[in-house]
Amino acid sequence: MSVTAFYIPSLNLMGAGSLADAVLRMKESGFKRALIVTDAGIVKAGLAERVVSLLGEQDIQGFVFDGVKPNPTTANVEAGLAVLRQNQCDVVISLGGGSPHDCAKGIALVAVNGGKIADYEGLDKSARPQLPLVAINTTAGTASEMTRFCIITDEARHIKMAIVDKHTTPILSVNDPETMAGMPASLTAATGMDALTHAVEAYVSIAATPITDACALKAITLISQYLRRAVKNGQDMEAREQMAYAQFLAGMAFNNASLGYVHAMAHQLGGFYDLPHGVCNAVLLPHVQAFNAKVAGERLGDVALALGVAEKSADAALVAIRSLSVDVGIPAGLSALGVKEADIPVLATNALKDACGLTNPIQASHEEIMGIFRAAM
Repeated sequence: MSVTAFYIPSLNLMGAGSLADAVLRMKESGFKRALIVTDAGIVKAGLAERVVSLLGEQDIQGFVFDGVKPNPTTANVEAGLAVLRQNQCDVVISLGGGSPHDCAKGIALVAVNGGKIADYEGLDKSARPQLPLVAINTTAGTASEMTRFCIITDEARHIKMAIVDKHTTPILSVNDPETMAGMPASLTAATGMDALTHAVEAYVSIAATPITDACALKAITLISQYLRRAVKNGQDMEAREQMAYAQFLAGMAFNNASLGYVHAMAHQLGGFYDLPHGVCNAVLLPHVQAFNAKVAGERLGDVALALGVAEKSADAALVAIRSLSVDVGIPAGLSALGVKEADIPVLATNALKDACGLTNPIQASHEEIMGIFRAAM
């Protein structure tokens, strides 16, 4: 029997008011100079200023780097690293959704280990833990605030690099629903479907365990109950809080059971066309699971039940997933996102190189991956 490792930040704060609590804990840890990695939208919303103010009350200086793009790049990591070194920061704070979290992980990892972020593509390539990272979440989807996954776009190769490294796990994650209230409906939908994809892929993964199974199924149930509500009314704090729990549970699942071809394929769409990750996942999810059903039918039946469907079958799961996508406004196919049929061969080639595909329940040929892409058009 093989040894199973379970990765998660050592401390995770959930619920209204947890942001202020996190800053108090940072003071207790003795941090003095924090690099806040975020994006222009978070700054415009006033959240970055709020964090700087809370830090200042505890005698911690905050330095804001707001140059993170929606699909963070190697250049973003280098730019943030320069700000960190210039201000001699001893801790990194990521503020936002998956993009700031991933960029911050890249910055913190290279700050300690040296070289370039591309040096760490793959599984556990770093020698030492990154600079301490506190991840403050403002979306409910990626779970990047608590995972060892870091996705960075290599602009030269037009691909998303999957960096899966135990040393990128934050020391503290924060999910305060009060920071999520202003998230627009389209982002709520995309990140919510991203969380559903994490849970489903982890549940059918060949690396699934009883622990990840429990997390994945509960996440799916919560998403089916609360995502529509959160999209309809961003001020519905019960829905926001339950979605925060759902995406965190999904993160616990995939952080340890890994993912599958939905993510392997979505990463290529994001790297090639600069498309939103959650939307790509949502479009691909039912098509990849239709392919997986030949070996994972029983498990997909469990997914159907978790989605609130009376019938336990793979087909019922696919119908329920598509229904949820439609209800929250996800585009019907990849062609609506600007994906071109002529690009499918190279997208499929790159998808088969992505580490996420290794734990898919059945391995696919290049022709089969192209077929899934075409079915999703």
